[in-house]
Amino acid sequence: MHWSTYLTEGRCKFTQELLEFVSIPSVSALDAHFDDVTRAGNWVVERLISAGISNARLLSTQTHPVVCADWLNAGEDKPTILIYGHFDVQPVDPLELWDNPPFEPVVRNDCVYGRGASDDKGNMLAPIIAIEAYLKANGSLPVNVKFFYEGQEEIGSPTLPEFIKKNGTMLSADMIFSSDGGQWGRDQPSLVMGLKGLVGCEITVTGAQRDLHSGMHGGGIANPIHALSQIISSMKDRNGKITVDGFYDDVIDLTVEERNQIEKVPFDEDEYPKSVGAPEAFSEEGYTVAESRWARPTLELNGIWGGYQGNGTKTVLPSEASAKVTCRLVANQKPRQIYTLLKSHIEENLPQGVTVSVSKLPGEANPFLVPNGHNSSEVVRSVLRKLYNKEPYEIRVGGSIPVMSALLDELGVHATMFAFGLEDEQIHAPNEFFRLESFEKAQKAYCMLLEEFETPAT
Repeated sequence: MHWSTYLTEGRCKFTQELLEFVSIPSVSALDAHFDDVTRAGNWVVERLISAGISNARLLSTQTHPVVCADWLNAGEDKPTILIYGHFDVQPVDPLELWDNPPFEPVVRNDCVYGRGASDDKGNMLAPIIAIEAYLKANGSLPVNVKFFYEGQEEIGSPTLPEFIKKNGTMLSADMIFSSDGGQWGRDQPSLVMGLKGLVGCEITVTGAQRDLHSGMHGGGIANPIHALSQIISSMKDRNGKITVDGFYDDVIDLTVEERNQIEKVPFDEDEYPKSVGAPEAFSEEGYTVAESRWARPTLELNGIWGGYQGNGTKTVLPSEASAKVTCRLVANQKPRQIYTLLKSHIEENLPQGVTVSVSKLPGEANPFLVPNGHNSSEVVRSVLRKLYNKEPYEIRVGGSIPVMSALLDELGVHATMFAFGLEDEQIHAPNEFFRLESFEKAQKAYCMLLEEFETPAT
């Protein structure tokens, strides 16, 4: 029996497994769901064992657990590949916008609807099924395979770097493939060549010890909301350029070749704002919207609060105001250094009459850029070309996957994203879904990936 036959015959079974997996509310951001994250990890262990990967176990970290597994019977002369993914999911809010309960997944219009269906449970289950199919068809694998699945990606993988550092030998591999990610379109593959890094801070500006009557004290005491607004305004000019001293010092600007690669990807700057309901696009001066989104650092205000928020008028001069700011970084920017620059800028631009405290937000990630001609990327390129009968676009994305840089730092290996979610699948939002077409394509793709390592006939 060929592996493709096994996948076809097991289609209904695999769909039911995905529904079962998605039904586990493994929300890593909420303490109430810690046991559920562990339960999801145990589910993965059992599924790996049933697939023929007997050496699978759940391992604890300082926060949420990870799953490690391996099949090393190909021999020491064969390469070892590591497959990465995550089994934790985002919170479901706002619950009222879901068409079905997020942890009671359903199949509708050939899609599985439920939290985590696309990010990342459907994508990370696919290679397990592929390994099972390949073993059933051939009795062995052409390469040694390791699995590394985590339960803390959605909270920034805070303890994963330390785990990787301590377990570098166990995780060592020649190539790494990430099942977290996606493709450009249903009929168009893509290779992700870069991810942005991440760092953020929370700013709290304080004036008086308590809220004051604005008529009695306005004009005599500084308003923290005004002061915070001035600080925020000082961070970026009208053309989208970040004005924090030293922010761009380590940025490697795009080469002509890199800009040409981005330009090859069809991106409609007129349609883009319409797709998200914005009146128009806005990007850093001197760069296209695509270049700004994928390959330029950003500074964004994510939240701001202070003063009276209820109905009607309450004429207070608020005691304090706060904001959260995050920066997406590009090669060679360093998160801790950027945080130091932000903190210095805020303190140096503090208006009179107020004090300020700056604290680093949890979770950070180094930027990640795959070199041209990288071995695992070239293997993926070959598979995608055969699977879609098209050359994949080379793209970068504005998101961050902290484990990528952690694996590179410790193992010395660049990971290649090899996943099949699509942009419209509403990940992190209500009514997240994963196309069964994509689920099945991912299974096939990982079997084809294994075939790439088969010794050519002589």
